[in-house]
Amino acid sequence: MAQFNAGYDRLFGGDGLTVGVGFPLTDASESRPDVDREMTLASHAESLGFDALWARDVPLYWPRFGDAGQTFDTWSWLSYAAAHTDDVALGTASVVLPLRHPLHVAKSAASVDRLADGRLVLGVATGDRDPEYPAFGVDPDERGVLFRESVDLLRTAWRDEFPTAEGRWGSLDGDLDVVPKPAGETIPLLPTGNARQSVEWIADHGDGWLFYHLPTDTLASYLDDWRAAAGEKPYAMVVRTHLTDDPTADPEPVHQGYRAGSEWFVEYFRDLASVGVDHVVVSTPGEDPDRELTRLAEDVLSRV
Repeated sequence: MAQFNAGYDRLFGGDGLTVGVGFPLTDASESRPDVDREMTLASHAESLGFDALWARDVPLYWPRFGDAGQTFDTWSWLSYAAAHTDDVALGTASVVLPLRHPLHVAKSAASVDRLADGRLVLGVATGDRDPEYPAFGVDPDERGVLFRESVDLLRTAWRDEFPTAEGRWGSLDGDLDVVPKPAGETIPLLPTGNARQSVEWIADHGDGWLFYHLPTDTLASYLDDWRAAAGEKPYAMVVRTHLTDDPTADPEPVHQGYRAGSEWFVEYFRDLASVGVDHVVVSTPGEDPDRELTRLAEDVLSRV
């Protein structure tokens, strides 16, 4: 498997399943999270052995959708998280490319990657909050094309000095360069969901695939299609993990995951590893996030 930077290697360089956790770690959904508390929890998650910290990209808050991510701008937030951690990978889940100029994304992502010593893994998406498109003057029917053009330009801007390129975003004629360049040869890109592309396109242009939680049978089918198209490129997914106090409790479905006892989650994560999932992004709801992170790490992940 190609090695791009320290973050990608942390998540996908070994043979076993790796696990990251998504911001906000305090499980805040609408209001600004307590920054000091979030960074203390980020350091705690790293000390427990979690492999990544994932930040959302929510350009504008839409109350009907129900959450604002970690509220703060993705790049600023991950730069601050980089200063409060040492080795854990830092991921975006996921940057909405059609709503951002790709040259801004190229510079911002490379800046974070440099400040984090090559720990950035870039989930990229087309977005799913309908009112954002008119707010930014973007035709939602064009987001698939815009996504492809953005991915092409990101690769070019990170790879070439004074590149020439042209697209709906504008043009470069070789007189301008995007600096800084990433810490490694590029920043790994994980298209998220279908991103209005075919599996074959994602396999050809992505460095892995980040997908939502799926039932076990459906997951197996998706993995079969992915392996046929992408070979050994990694597959990552999101799971909401609500641990009950009773370790023997049977699972109950919740949005994007399960509420269950630790014994069931141990088997669940073992099953994910056995079918070929490479990385899982978890969220740990609860009033005591220190306790929830610790329980998940010690009662579940240490046994997988």
